[in-house]
Amino acid sequence: MQNLIHPPTKLPLAREIQAAIEGQRALAAYLATQFETQHIQIFDEQNEAHTVELPTSALRLLVDILAELAAGNAVKVVPVHAELTTQEAADLLNVSRPHLIKLLESGDLSYHKTGKHRRVRFADLMDYKSRRDTASERAMTLLAEQAQALRTGYE
Repeated sequence: MQNLIHPPTKLPLAREIQAAIEGQRALAAYLATQFETQHIQIFDEQNEAHTVELPTSALRLLVDILAELAAGNAVKVVPVHAELTTQEAADLLNVSRPHLIKLLESGDLSYHKTGKHRRVRFADLMDYKSRRDTASERAMTLLAEQAQALRTGYE
């Protein structure tokens, strides 16, 4: 299996952040068009322009990536059909590997085995994360409502 998550993540440097800010602004203007593809120019070392045709959906993804880099965040692109190791899945959920194993064994998160190793589909992981985030949001809303009803000073 190809390892889709590694190499190690690096935070962007200051000059990369500035370039991402400028690139995001420049490209975002073209997302409003109804064209299925866009043409962009790339300049090589000899300053010769090369036109590249990209799907507008790829340009939209590039703008999202640039927005994250502009905020100083590292970015990794993972195909939806990717299969992750338990460590990679735990890293994406920001939990320990032993906690992730408990989620797998309890059936909260689906997985399959490749030989002796557990693999988690990226799509399943994002589905679990969405369910977890929704439940967390509901719990926070309920707590806020209770705090307001009890007049505990969190208004």
